[in-house]
Amino acid sequence: MLETAAANYDQNWLDYQFEIGRRHHRSGKNRTDQVDAVEHINYRYLPTLIYPIFSTLKPFLQKGGHSEEDVEKMHHAWLKSLLIQVTLWSRVYVGEADF
Repeated sequence: MLETAAANYDQNWLDYQFEIGRRHHRSGKNRTDQVDAVEHINYRYLPTLIYPIFSTLKPFLQKGGHSEEDVEKMHHAWLKSLLIQVTLWSRVYVGEADF
């Protein structure tokens, strides 16, 4: 969440997004973090993460003292960032030729 809020979309951020995807795919799951978890997170779970992450943020934005118009703008910016991130996480699942 902090990386999303920082909106620093540089090469390090891009590399980290690809790494997040790899860490959830069987090609890299449980290797980097030295944990014993399920072997693979199926692709179908990635897009379905968007709504719960998106919807739970709005109450926090509303507590910040911003106008409702600004809250809506920030909330939609958050959604755009989430869509970009999940797309990047999906790269390892799709394959280079189709990404």
